[in-house]
Amino acid sequence: MDLYNIEDPNFLNELSTKELQELSEEIRQFIIDKVSKTGGHLSSNLGVVELTVALHRVFDSPKDKLIFDVGHQAYTHKILTGRAKEFDTLRKYQGLSGYLKRSESPHDIYEAGHSSTSIAAAAGIEFSKKYTKDSHKIIPIIGDGALTGGMAFEALNFLGGNKDHQPIIILNDNEMSISENIGYLSNVLNEIRGKVTYRKLKTKTIRFMPKFLRKLTSKVERGIKGFLTNNTIFDDLGFSYYGPINGHNMKELIKYLEIAKKANKPCVIHVLTVKGKGYKFSENEKTGTWHGVSPFNKETGLSLAVKEENILSWSEIIAHYMSDYARKNEKFTIVVPAMIGGSGLLEYQKEFPNRIIDVGIAEQMAVTMSSGFAIENVDVFVPLYSTFLQRAYDQVNHDVARQNLKVVFGIDRAGVVGADGETHQGIYDIPLLRHIPNMTITHPRTPEEAYELLNYGFKENTGPFVIRYERGTFEFDKTKPITDKVATLKWDIINEGNDLVFIAFGSILNDYLKVVKEEKLSVKIVNAKTIKPLDKDMINQVIKMDKPIIIYEESALLGGFGSSVLEYLTINNLPTKHIHLMGIGDEYVNHGSKKEILAELKLDVKSTINKTKELIK
Repeated sequence: MDLYNIEDPNFLNELSTKELQELSEEIRQFIIDKVSKTGGHLSSNLGVVELTVALHRVFDSPKDKLIFDVGHQAYTHKILTGRAKEFDTLRKYQGLSGYLKRSESPHDIYEAGHSSTSIAAAAGIEFSKKYTKDSHKIIPIIGDGALTGGMAFEALNFLGGNKDHQPIIILNDNEMSISENIGYLSNVLNEIRGKVTYRKLKTKTIRFMPKFLRKLTSKVERGIKGFLTNNTIFDDLGFSYYGPINGHNMKELIKYLEIAKKANKPCVIHVLTVKGKGYKFSENEKTGTWHGVSPFNKETGLSLAVKEENILSWSEIIAHYMSDYARKNEKFTIVVPAMIGGSGLLEYQKEFPNRIIDVGIAEQMAVTMSSGFAIENVDVFVPLYSTFLQRAYDQVNHDVARQNLKVVFGIDRAGVVGADGETHQGIYDIPLLRHIPNMTITHPRTPEEAYELLNYGFKENTGPFVIRYERGTFEFDKTKPITDKVATLKWDIINEGNDLVFIAFGSILNDYLKVVKEEKLSVKIVNAKTIKPLDKDMINQVIKMDKPIIIYEESALLGGFGSSVLEYLTINNLPTKHIHLMGIGDEYVNHGSKKEILAELKLDVKSTINKTKELIK
């Protein structure tokens, strides 16, 4: 079949089970081919091809509403809804989003990017039927990893046993989120997987019952089930549970989706899938390497990106410090929410397996658990992507900062992150954090500076401490001893000049400094490595120059770093007429390369230099 000619899923009704299975394999190869060229989420999409085809065969999208949790695993859905032709632009600037996008298709019912939202969203749509009089089905599709998120449990608790509302929850169980799952729920699902014979035994048992017994209530059915094997957690929550079933067997998938479609109460269909199915390099991989990938050679599985010697990601640079710190300090641990690989901590985990705790997709839990370590004077590091920190604001504020507890937070992917788009841009953590009392916020421009700041955070700091770092790389020699130098919370002048003052933090300083020197511009460049507290002495000093001042941040302007400087000046009746803010306005930032996005926002080096020259004239 020519996948490029697909306009909508209606054609699936004309295909036999065998043809649907063949189509699934064709789609799988298409995804491998396209993602090998563009990069994207690979293994999660390869695991749900048959499931997605079956869902579109049984249900009438978009009247029946499919809600994919996170949305990164919806490539097959995009193909079946007429977007195969756009896959060459996947995750590219102004191209096809790597997630669901309501502006792309009426079949994309709900947008996400963060996990565990689908069942709660489905609850809202389901209860809206009271007003819309819609009778179509609502089908959230959630992974076993995302099911560890607290909101998913809250929604299950709310919906279970409510016969007036019948969402069909698809549990896509591949025993992984990004990497292997942890926690009690994972063990529960393992037990359920081991009882796969229950469904067949139940069918045979009911077949030999008298008719009047077959018509008894679901309570009796659950009693019979309890006799044969323990009830599942989903039964106990009030759902009709079907499974586990083979998520790569089209006939079985369609059969149980049809059964659930006719049920008169909320259902859970437990589908067993293989993450990375059909591609030998991803199928048995357990660390998350093939979850999100850059372009690669599909024959060898090797990345097309050239790995230069001594070029490390910021995540790896920070993780290197943590390994060194753990060797020197026995009372130290790391608490991480399901991002050991993404946070560059695989080597640390190998060396210190008992001093790193993965709590699953549970940012709130990670932060409050860290407060407990701090109460007991155990040094603790909590790495969080900036975008996921948003989910734990109350815990940072109420549980850590309010008690002035020493927790060191690593805010990874700070700033514009690129291809993951608006749900993942790390541009809101400064406005979220800077108003919180007791909070120290820093952002280094070099690895050496990062280590000096971390030394301060662990050795001299007594309250919550944040070190932000970007999605990017830096030249770094891991064989060099880590400095013992402790940073001060004062800003640094890294270039002298008389015509203009440029205040910023992070990697922009390195690029801007290079061009300023090349073009012989007379600019005083200030490294504001401490976002909070402000270096008021430095601010007072540069204000007296009576020259234009650019305050640059790769972050939201509203409530941001520049705003804090303006607040200080205004409160103290100091002049603000020379202040020019550069940052991200009141908007969400879409996907594309970091270079393209910064150029669009006029925050790239070229735009910054142009602004500098304009103000100097």
